[in-house]
Amino acid sequence: MTETPANTNHAGGAIESIARNELGQVVVRVSGRAEAVVDARVSRCFPWSLPDQYISIRDKDGNEVVLLKSLDGLADDGREMVMEELRDKAFNPQIQKVLSHKTEFGVTSITAMTDRGEVIFHIRSRDDVRVLSSTQALFRDADGNTYELADLNSLDKASRRHLGQYF
Repeated sequence: MTETPANTNHAGGAIESIARNELGQVVVRVSGRAEAVVDARVSRCFPWSLPDQYISIRDKDGNEVVLLKSLDGLADDGREMVMEELRDKAFNPQIQKVLSHKTEFGVTSITAMTDRGEVIFHIRSRDDVRVLSSTQALFRDADGNTYELADLNSLDKASRRHLGQYF
């Protein structure tokens, strides 16, 4: 089995360029395609387990144009633009510190400082916590919003004590 280059799709077309046009739309040029793909969409295939691998580039109708195994084969400006698109698509603030944690009537209220500011979210049970590794988890609140704990060990002692119980 041969390795497919990081910026090549299954049909063999490689991304020649990826940038924004004057309207802010993503424009992708793929080798072997006469026309550029205008208003392309960028999304993760495995958003939590492999966040920097298997990135799908689709046309405005949702048809996949290129499946990137990783972003390694892209030029720096193209890689940054793709990462920006992915950040803007998913609102999953990263928990940096737990300010308060209390349980009342079976609902746990967590006030946390995140990379997007202070938030208060409520979880009902352990089913609302998805453990991804021994130090990484996702918390889904009652409204369906997701908050990411990227690394339990990077938190202060009190925050680790509050959130460590979910691992």
